[in-house]
Amino acid sequence: MYKHSISSSRLGNYAVNHVLMVLLGLALAAGIEPTAGTTTTTTGGGVSAEQKADRVVALPGQPAVSFRQYSGYVNVNKSHGRELFYWFFEATKLPHKKPLLLWLNGGPGCSSIGYGAMEELGPFLSQKGQPELKFNNNTWNKAANLLFVESPVGVGFSYTNTSADIKQLGDKITALDSYIFLVNWFKRFPQYKHHDFYISGESYAGHYVPQLAEFILDKNKKLGKSHDSYINLKGILIGNAVLDDETDQKGLIDYAWHHAVISDSLYDQIRAECNFTQKNQSEGCNHAVDKYFDVYKIIDMYSLYTPNCVHLNTSSSRRSSAISYGPRLLSTFNHGRRSVSAGYDPCDSDYTEAYLNKPDVQKALHANVTKIPYAWTHCSDNITFWNDAPMSILPIIRKLIDARFRVWVYSGDTDGRIPVTSTRYSLRKLGLKITRDWSPWYTDKHQVGGWTVEYKGLMFVTVRGAGHQVPSLKPKQSLQMLQHFLAGKALPPAPY
Repeated sequence: MYKHSISSSRLGNYAVNHVLMVLLGLALAAGIEPTAGTTTTTTGGGVSAEQKADRVVALPGQPAVSFRQYSGYVNVNKSHGRELFYWFFEATKLPHKKPLLLWLNGGPGCSSIGYGAMEELGPFLSQKGQPELKFNNNTWNKAANLLFVESPVGVGFSYTNTSADIKQLGDKITALDSYIFLVNWFKRFPQYKHHDFYISGESYAGHYVPQLAEFILDKNKKLGKSHDSYINLKGILIGNAVLDDETDQKGLIDYAWHHAVISDSLYDQIRAECNFTQKNQSEGCNHAVDKYFDVYKIIDMYSLYTPNCVHLNTSSSRRSSAISYGPRLLSTFNHGRRSVSAGYDPCDSDYTEAYLNKPDVQKALHANVTKIPYAWTHCSDNITFWNDAPMSILPIIRKLIDARFRVWVYSGDTDGRIPVTSTRYSLRKLGLKITRDWSPWYTDKHQVGGWTVEYKGLMFVTVRGAGHQVPSLKPKQSLQMLQHFLAGKALPPAPY
């Protein structure tokens, strides 16, 4: 999920941001070891007491499965009482031999558990009626041990006991807390410490994933492989990703015009009034872009050719007004949206929200243990601004490529929010050498699954007919893509 607003100026709360950057520098200098008070105790057989306590035996309405699952809280700042909520699924087969994959949704301020785990790629998908969960035959834990975390604090079940923390959120603190979460999570689950580790996500996780990978890269260089906090990161996989403000915005408008979403006159007006290379935009530009977003009140921006949920005043159908702040013209906040599940129901998010607010479900998940004074929602209404966000993530992508990480970028080609056009513009801006140009890749029965461009150090994959949340509309193809990514193999270039 990628939330948006209309803003004529770059985010301004520089005083708070400056303090945050100073705190971040002090934390980095200190080494960011696991939070004090998180010493792991073990029970018989070497399993930590915390890990044993987090075991989820079964959820209400859950289909029977043979793999284990765990959920609970990991502290990332003891003095502030910051706790991130996670949900972890062991691989369906041979978990001790499979890699570990972390999935992050974006927003910023949206839940990886509500979207990623329960509506896209987790083993249990929400549905209407009884039972309330169904098994996902294309779950990504068929290929990897699968970890979801609600980040930053204030999202979903994650919380802080220091209310001022919510006003300091931004990219930097999110990466910092996510890193501390991982270090402490590996303390709780030491059996996965030496597994190959990958980070994946979609939308604003185009910021989260590369930034966390860079954080791990820099820390690993300082710590060395023998250090207890070394993380065995191998690569990243990001989809319909926010990468670069200029190209994201240019591609957003061009895609809408090319896909018959906006008129010639509005397209020409935006092109005349807006300069996407600039931080600040004119009133004329903002007015034109407002008219552009009006179109998406009647069709789904995130999946152009699928129906909207018709329920009124629900999590799937409501769209709150834009909030005029943020670091970019078409910025980071839009709380209302709907999703599409593997079985295709545009009202899936309603079922998820109802399910995760049930007391017996929260008890089974070890969630909401402090009785948070608000209901669980997909995207947090408490996060009302964002302190820092770079204009471009491309320099970090280059750094990860130079460090020889596996880097794949994919794009569902019916997404109007972070469209394939934006991603193609962004990748072109990297200036990488193309080693294999625009080529089809195939699923079974001689069907084209999409197209690939292989760059030196990066693989770009399109997924034909998928919207913003690729695993929802194209679950089989998304699992196939993941399997090839983890194996470091190109997708099939011919029918098989």
